[in-house]
Amino acid sequence: MIARALAVMLALTTPALAQEQTETGTGAVLRGLDKLNAKVSDITLQNGEATVLGLIEIALKECRYPQDDPSGDAYAFLTIREAGVAKPLFSGWMIASSPALNAMDHARYDVWVMRCTLPE
Repeated sequence: MIARALAVMLALTTPALAQEQTETGTGAVLRGLDKLNAKVSDITLQNGEATVLGLIEIALKECRYPQDDPSGDAYAFLTIREAGVAKPLFSGWMIASSPALNAMDHARYDVWVMRCTLPE
């Protein structure tokens, strides 16, 4: 599972080495957890859009999915910042099938990728 996720990350950053062909979705569905009050929120963002979840801002650059299996996985490039702080808490690809592979490390909040939204 980890080997597949690493191969996908390489495929996303170096097209010449791509093992799996991907398509770009219109956005992504994310899940956020406020660990302090156990509140779970589902968030839908379009590519290039940002939103606020409690004290963090989540920005989605793009979401990709396997060309031959749109519901099989999702790879989202996210930048997550605390309110008022310029340096990101997280900036990179999150993979829906392997959330722990490249996870955001925050004492209060967790964010996961659920799926890409597809063009109609």
